[in-house]
Amino acid sequence: MLTLEDVGVRYGRTRALDGVSLTVSAAEFVCLIGANGAGKTTTLKAISGLVRAAAGRIVFDGREIQRLAPQEILRRGIAHCPEGRRVFPYMTVDENLQMGAYVRTDAADVARDRERVFAHFPILAERRRQPAGTLSGGEQAMLAVGRALINDPKIILIDEPSAGLAPSVVEDLLDVLLQVRSLGLTMLLVEQNIRFGLRLADSACLLQKGRIVYSGPTTDLDQDRLATYLGVGRLLSDDLSAGLGRQPAQQRSGKPRSR
Repeated sequence: MLTLEDVGVRYGRTRALDGVSLTVSAAEFVCLIGANGAGKTTTLKAISGLVRAAAGRIVFDGREIQRLAPQEILRRGIAHCPEGRRVFPYMTVDENLQMGAYVRTDAADVARDRERVFAHFPILAERRRQPAGTLSGGEQAMLAVGRALINDPKIILIDEPSAGLAPSVVEDLLDVLLQVRSLGLTMLLVEQNIRFGLRLADSACLLQKGRIVYSGPTTDLDQDRLATYLGVGRLLSDDLSAGLGRQPAQQRSGKPRSR
């Protein structure tokens, strides 16, 4: 569904991405992992058109998109949940969802998909008239995902969804993303919480200084590989051989717990 071929991005003289190549297949959940400054967020921004690739090709559904405007990329089916959730704090939950659908023109379709979001996340339906800035961190994360889902996308790019959340709320967020995964959507997730990301993903790409240094199934990652590529494997538990405890969606309730 999505392919990056030797993509390069520069910020002035700084080379943020240097020949990044990766593939995301339909209905696959891929986690992009790396240290601060590795180029993870830049990769998502290049895909969604928020930064322009200086080199390489980005192909989505068989067509190059690296020269398209962000709104056109969204219309083609790529939705982006930015780092920090970025809800509109003084707007209600309902208004935030409507803002997410700004490229759509059929009001009936938007209303249908908004109700679908509320069906997936009942807590948002309960808070639909509440200002988004008064929601908890976990609820704001749900709203950010719902704001992407309202566009009926083919693939969702999610940047650091667990950042700043308490451990108990991270577990709720895991349930939320497993729900989204159960819909059959394709997802590319950026996450610094390695255990969280690998519990969700089918495969992983490890990014180091703007380059992909590993790409493959999460079950192939072990302490030695993580220590070699990221220097963090020894800090994790010994349960890495099982994909860091990743549980299939059908083994979890899939129903987020409100807090």
